[in-house]
Amino acid sequence: MIQSMTGFGKHVAQLPSKKITIEIKSLNSKSLDLNARIPSAYREKELELRKTIANGLQRGKIDFNLYIESTGTETSSQINEAVVKEYMQQLKNIAEGDNVKHLEMALRLPDAMKTEREEIDAKEYETIQDTLTEALKEIITFRIEEGTVLEQDFKQRITSLENLLEQVIELDYERQTALRERLDKAVSDLKIEVDQNRFEQELIYYLEKYDITEEKVRLANHLTYFTTTINSEDSNGKKLGFISQEIGREINTIGSKANYAPMQQLVVQMKDELEKIKEQMLNVL
Repeated sequence: MIQSMTGFGKHVAQLPSKKITIEIKSLNSKSLDLNARIPSAYREKELELRKTIANGLQRGKIDFNLYIESTGTETSSQINEAVVKEYMQQLKNIAEGDNVKHLEMALRLPDAMKTEREEIDAKEYETIQDTLTEALKEIITFRIEEGTVLEQDFKQRITSLENLLEQVIELDYERQTALRERLDKAVSDLKIEVDQNRFEQELIYYLEKYDITEEKVRLANHLTYFTTTINSEDSNGKKLGFISQEIGREINTIGSKANYAPMQQLVVQMKDELEKIKEQMLNVL
């Protein structure tokens, strides 16, 4: 079972005087790249929240947003009366105007408002943790659903590669026969006597140079291993990526040794299928 790195999760919790909303979005990335936006009052809990997210999502470019909206009458900001009155007195001394005008100007000046630093409420933070857990469940469900689509696509393409490999295997005898005939014709065109034993030795050497038996076996094993890894319990995009590289190496070697147009055409098709697998692989957890 594989998971996509693309996902979105959102959960909302309502307290008597506050509304807590958590949103998590993830895209593909080679490692964990977590960007967190949380209220300043909860900065001391950021590392703990990050650890929870990292354990749940493991990898990806992740945006985490925590919103806390006050729905009651309480506020952490108050007018600093002493400072505002002093500002108003100074403004009266340097400019004419009524008290309302001076008050508007004073409230825009530094330190006109004072903010009480909120202490973290244990019950509220517990609710935040529960909300985060639910948001993580949602994004993981999203990732699994996306992963199911990717898995079906991978399996279809691996099946296609296996079918193309079967065609390569069927063509291989024909290819070797064509190579032998081509060499025989080249020698006969020389119209000179050749040592038949020496010719047979050179022919064997030439055919061995273009032999693809090992590549066919290794490629078949890699395709099987890819399917086995997909069907395992854990999603391991990096491992699948490494297997894809090995598949590509064998396909390239077959192509370089083929020296036979019909087989090279099959190799081009195999490369096309593998390239599509690699493109999708970037999004696998």
